[in-house]
Amino acid sequence: MVNAATDAPAGRATPLGTAVALVRSLVAYLVISLYVLVVGPIAIVLALVLRSAEPLFFAGSGGARLALALVGIRYKVVGREHVPAGSVVLAANHQSNVDSPVLFLAVRRRVRMLYKVEFDRIPILSHAMRIGNYVAIDRRDRAQAAAAIDRAAGLIRQGYAFLVHPEGTRSRTGELLPFKKGVFIMAILAQAPIVPMAITGARDAMRKGSPIVRPVAVSVRVGPAVDTRGLTVDDRDRLMADVRGRIEELIAQGPVD
Repeated sequence: MVNAATDAPAGRATPLGTAVALVRSLVAYLVISLYVLVVGPIAIVLALVLRSAEPLFFAGSGGARLALALVGIRYKVVGREHVPAGSVVLAANHQSNVDSPVLFLAVRRRVRMLYKVEFDRIPILSHAMRIGNYVAIDRRDRAQAAAAIDRAAGLIRQGYAFLVHPEGTRSRTGELLPFKKGVFIMAILAQAPIVPMAITGARDAMRKGSPIVRPVAVSVRVGPAVDTRGLTVDDRDRLMADVRGRIEELIAQGPVD
């Protein structure tokens, strides 16, 4: 089997393939940086004037499509019908930095996310996230993290969709890391369904610690929702085990044909 991204058997990269991927990556970083600098302020102003986050999501989806096109990442989705309208928590495994733009486009919902508080240091991006009702979380500060979970749960109850990575960080091996309990507490507090999702192939696009993005095919599998109605915080471990098992089953199904 030959990988078109590297002109080598799948899983192996040639020096030429790596050089091409590096150039494409650098071009993508430059173009997307300019996109954020030019389009970001315009979207923020429109969001403030219109009192709507729609300009931000329009700009964000455009940036995501542009970024994926520049580095040559393609994706396929199955099970999108399992994503309901209204309140929902979308729980996916975490393989690389390309997960978020792929999932953002794949689910076709105006998703919000919990994001690391460190991103608040980036002026345009942080302002856009606050306007869009994204929620900053500092896992080193238990009080702040608990408040962030409460705020996100309140937004979900209002009908928002939140995309979360229960592992909390990217997996270096592709195997699921231990799950964090906070996102399950959030879903229980909101009494919102959790939709398990599995992304595969993204790790081959961008390994943790590497700035190079390789052009690969990424698959997204979406499973049936897990109901949380009637559950309490005491049920969080059982809920976490249930969702983890479902994500493992989706991963085991492999790439989408």
